[in-house]
Amino acid sequence: MGRNLQNGERLRPVDLARGHGLSTQAVRNYEEAGILPPADRTPHGYRVYTPLHARALRAFLALVPGHGHRTATSIMRAVNEDAAEEAFRLVDESHARLLDDRQTLRAVESALRDLTSSAEFTPAAPAAAPAPGGTFIGPLAKQLGIRPATLRAWERAGLVRPRRDPLTGYRVYGEADIRDARLVHQLRRGGYLLEQIVPLIDRVRTAGGLEPLEATLSEWHGRLSARARAMLAGAAELEAYLRERERRRESGTDGPR
Repeated sequence: MGRNLQNGERLRPVDLARGHGLSTQAVRNYEEAGILPPADRTPHGYRVYTPLHARALRAFLALVPGHGHRTATSIMRAVNEDAAEEAFRLVDESHARLLDDRQTLRAVESALRDLTSSAEFTPAAPAAAPAPGGTFIGPLAKQLGIRPATLRAWERAGLVRPRRDPLTGYRVYGEADIRDARLVHQLRRGGYLLEQIVPLIDRVRTAGGLEPLEATLSEWHGRLSARARAMLAGAAELEAYLRERERRRESGTDGPR
């Protein structure tokens, strides 16, 4: 098999699978995907795993909740290919995304506070008669203190979705469009780029408005905290796997070939 393994170090696919509620096929798939280091084979072709493989499996399963399956797979594959720096880069990218999500949450909270406390939240009298059930682009732009061209740019970015008057073809902004435009305006004044605002507006639309969104902020905080804790747990298991690889490589008892 290439290495003399002690009986206590010999593990079958079923041994790894049972400890984690997996199928033996899942374990084999993880090896083929590079999540586990290559296993030795018996003369009859059966896979033989070791505690190092068990440690790799624990590391992968711990990484998934915080980083997602795809990134966790890439991290483990990089480690098993002796590309630790690439693995660390992937971990860093996940942490950067988490930080971006935290900043996004703070931006939404800040924008909501501004909207509900500012005079801008109270609609001003329109400068022209609105279309039935909505407001034209000119009055809305004047109310926000921006140019109509800015509203058109926001529309192209998907941030506002006015309907068209069937007779005149003019843009007509309904209540939800005005809400979105105000939120975009607040976020733009906070320095956010249009592409950064798109997912925020999508979240407002999914929630069904500002008030339902406010009710989800606590849950949003909870998800981010859970993700951060999962990343810490994943980092601990990944470090344990790296140390075990180093120890076995130095002792010559096991390790990737």
